Amino acid sequence: MARLVECIPNFSISKEKDEAGYDALVNTAKSIPGCILFDAQSDGNHNRTVLTLLGSPEAVEEAAFQLTKKAAELIDMNKHVGEHSRMGATDVIPFVPTMGVTVEECVEISRHLGQRIWNELRIPSFLYEDSATREERRNLANCRKGQFEGMPEKLLQPEWAPDFGERKIHPTAGITAIGARPPLVAFNVNLATSDVQIAKEIAKVIRASSGGFKACKAMGFMLEDRGIAQVSMNMVNTEVTPIYVVYEMIRALAERYGTHIVGSELVGLAPAKALLDCAEFYLKLEKFDCKNQVMEYHLIDLME
Repeated sequence: MARLVECIPNFSISKEKDEAGYDALVNTAKSIPGCILFDAQSDGNHNRTVLTLLGSPEAVEEAAFQLTKKAAELIDMNKHVGEHSRMGATDVIPFVPTMGVTVEECVEISRHLGQRIWNELRIPSFLYEDSATREERRNLANCRKGQFEGMPEKLLQPEWAPDFGERKIHPTAGITAIGARPPLVAFNVNLATSDVQIAKEIAKVIRASSGGFKACKAMGFMLEDRGIAQVSMNMVNTEVTPIYVVYEMIRALAERYGTHIVGSELVGLAPAKALLDCAEFYLKLEKFDCKNQVMEYHLIDLME
């Protein structure tokens, strides 16, 4: 059976602001044997690019390293401006077990990669999620707090020494978070208002850290090019909190603030079941059997 790992590295660059740099990252991802570039998405407001890679553990780890190296050549974090929180040129490198690979193996990949990035590129890193060496580092937001500008001071705190590297950031590439984690759905909801405070208030209500929904991380942003506010989310476990639950809460809260949802978007890939759960909810399907009633799932079972 094939052994496959998914990797979704995030870079502090966008096609809208640096098309040549974006193209260089995409071409680097495509150049690694045994690794497939499944998806590439870029956002100028966030000034961020997210690549989705799939391949053998060895190929995906090599792709992550080569991309980190290329990003360090292309991106100077001292000049980076964007809505999304960030602390490095390669901001985060998550590994997701996909087929024939365990979480523990992905943890080992993350550790090996972190050591190599330090040894060869001199970029320090934190281990997060299932790779975390300390409980407070499981949450990416805790690792990223302070962002690039505040990281030099943060690294001098006793509890925030990098897992790999010295207590100082790379002068232009910053610091990176690396870890193994379950599948995550990056889901954004756009509002018909230019008042970013509304998006921030809604995000505060729904995110887990403020007492909202479990497995939901949320922030409010302004999409300057569209003149509208956005609730940007990472749904870290859609079995615990489905997408439709947060969508309905955002819809209700938006109406309370005198606005409404104009659209939503996925960043990168999402598990089919997360979307099928939404279809089941909104269509009010009775006795729905995802495995046997979705044609593609049924065909896969027949072919095995």
